[in-house]
Amino acid sequence: METSPVSPVKEKGTAQPRPREENAQQNLDAAVQIRQQAPGPSPEALKLGVRPDPASRIVENQEVENPVAGLEGDADKSHVSSDEVAEPLRASDLWYCPDGSFVKKIIVRGRGLDKPKLGSQCRVLASGFPFGSGMPEGWTELTIGIGQWREKTWGELTEKCLESMCQGEEAEIHLPGSSAPLAKLRLDSFTKGRDSWELEAMEKEALASEEHSRGTELFRAGNPQGAARCYGRALRLLLTLPPPGPPEQAILYANLAACQLLLGQPQLAAQSCDRALEREPGHLKALYRRGVAQAALGNLEKATADLKKVLAADPKNRAAQEELGKVVIQGKKQDARLARGLRKMFS
Repeated sequence: METSPVSPVKEKGTAQPRPREENAQQNLDAAVQIRQQAPGPSPEALKLGVRPDPASRIVENQEVENPVAGLEGDADKSHVSSDEVAEPLRASDLWYCPDGSFVKKIIVRGRGLDKPKLGSQCRVLASGFPFGSGMPEGWTELTIGIGQWREKTWGELTEKCLESMCQGEEAEIHLPGSSAPLAKLRLDSFTKGRDSWELEAMEKEALASEEHSRGTELFRAGNPQGAARCYGRALRLLLTLPPPGPPEQAILYANLAACQLLLGQPQLAAQSCDRALEREPGHLKALYRRGVAQAALGNLEKATADLKKVLAADPKNRAAQEELGKVVIQGKKQDARLARGLRKMFS
């Protein structure tokens, strides 16, 4: 560190004032203190050119308790140390559900590498679910792949989160775009389960049949969302079987399409019907529901083609007759609007 020049003529043992040195040292100390207090990217981040993970925004503005608060004696309370400032969430603290339905923020890391599988009985501490959601609060026992708890509004999401956790792990569930957690889960313990690929073909078909039956019950009870989850789980089990798979797949896809139509998802319904018709080209319910979905999407020609195929195979099908009549009326209105637009354009 360079200092100001000192006169070479001094008396031995006499201390001379050094105002410039003292001022320089004070300025340096102040600069170091400011540098320590100012948060900034880590050296590793600067070296790699890594930007903060956008998902870390979900925990912005949350207060973090200081584990050593109150142990500073008479220290100035107005001073905030760097330890008390919330650090940006690391990417390793987050787990993104592959289907994009939620983000898991790990609060306490678990032990080991094993995770719950199909049939695992989990002892869970759950809290924070919205009132009226039907999800449990406090300590509860949940079995992966079994139980009506999975049919609740947040049941499937909770099950997916548990399947990603280790024993002793505590985590928050965050919905996309939300800074506040939906709920908090703590996985205290779980029994050994099995992956779907470890099941025999007959076991998979039996579980799929149970899901199918339960889905039909929910659909008849006016719960298309719960029914869709059951049909989806049944399909995931059957899709792991060697091709061509059981014929039940076509029925499940057609039933899933019916749920998706009621839920206002015509695009997904059309895709489900496509998959059903790939497995069974003459499936009349799949043809009819695809016709309804195409009409909702404004694809009137495709809708007409599907509905006419249904009537060709079953001329007395009242639902197809009524739907085709609606499509014809919708087409006439569409043509009239087009004609008016052309007249205005050339008038």
